[in-house]
Amino acid sequence: MAFAKINGNVLHYEYLTESPKAPVLVLINSLGTDFRIWLPLIDELTEDWSILLYDKRGHGLSDVGAAPYTIEDHADDLIALMAHVGIRKANICGLSVGGLITQGVYKKRPDLVEKIILCDTAHKIGTPDMWNGRIEAIAANGIEPMADAVLERWFTRDFRDKRAIDLVGYRNMLIRQPVAGYNGTCAAIRDADFTDLVRSIKVPTLCIVGDQDGSTPPDLVRSTSELIPDAEFEIIEGCGHIPCVEQPEALAELLTDFISEG
Repeated sequence: MAFAKINGNVLHYEYLTESPKAPVLVLINSLGTDFRIWLPLIDELTEDWSILLYDKRGHGLSDVGAAPYTIEDHADDLIALMAHVGIRKANICGLSVGGLITQGVYKKRPDLVEKIILCDTAHKIGTPDMWNGRIEAIAANGIEPMADAVLERWFTRDFRDKRAIDLVGYRNMLIRQPVAGYNGTCAAIRDADFTDLVRSIKVPTLCIVGDQDGSTPPDLVRSTSELIPDAEFEIIEGCGHIPCVEQPEALAELLTDFISEG
């Protein structure tokens, strides 16, 4: 485990580096998870890449700090963390809110971005009323009462039936996130709108979605890809919202082909 003081908060991260000359892949996890969701994907990657994983503020072993946050706060954290570990340019893959953070980094520092992978995410996610309702419910009752509904959106019925023990683990991950950090990031998602930004993205971009994603459905992700000049769009079959857990082999293949091309 590694920790760094970033923008006033201690962030938990791991920088897995094979060589100073290896391509760099930054992975940003979703709302209500920590960076362990990427481990099944890393097990499937055969390329010699340097990989940065981290728990965004309010999640995992990182500080909660002063919530609520903005996506710009999260983007500033990643920009500073990349500088801390010496990354000058990277392929950035963001899942769900991680995709919004990816867009935020590109808006602030496009020079840091080699290629973009937007995974089960969009230029705008949900409505203010939806997010405000969730924030109010969690503030009153905590995360656990809505955990099962979230897991139904995260994972397919097949996963929930056949991998019941794994499901318990991911449920524990969700309900053990700090309420202030979870709600603080809900507010960041609520207020983020990168509709104008994505139209001006000039780096190669791949948009990926699970065919049974209940949080950011395929049509939403497709609509984002259609706004981005020359973006590629891929659907992973038999997959929900978190392909790095449910279909890591398929996601690894898409990432490898995309990052290695050109």
